[in-house]
Amino acid sequence: MTTPVRASDTPFAVAVEQGKDYWWCACGLSKSQPFCDGSHNAAKAFTPVKYTAAQSTTVYFCGCKATGNQPLCDGSHNKKP
Repeated sequence: MTTPVRASDTPFAVAVEQGKDYWWCACGLSKSQPFCDGSHNAAKAFTPVKYTAAQSTTVYFCGCKATGNQPLCDGSHNKKP
């Protein structure tokens, strides 16, 4: 597998806590979207992306896995494949 699985057609809104680390699923196989659950180990082509919250707020993690701004949504889900 060299292309990630599109997990969602929209971003995942998540309330994050300042200073806390979050591991975004890059492969799209995780059952705990948008976060990694280790499913990438079967794909052997992806690694999760670490996100450390700079402040406590709501952020939008990419669900389509096509973002150029990993792990946050950049609107790529609106572009036709």
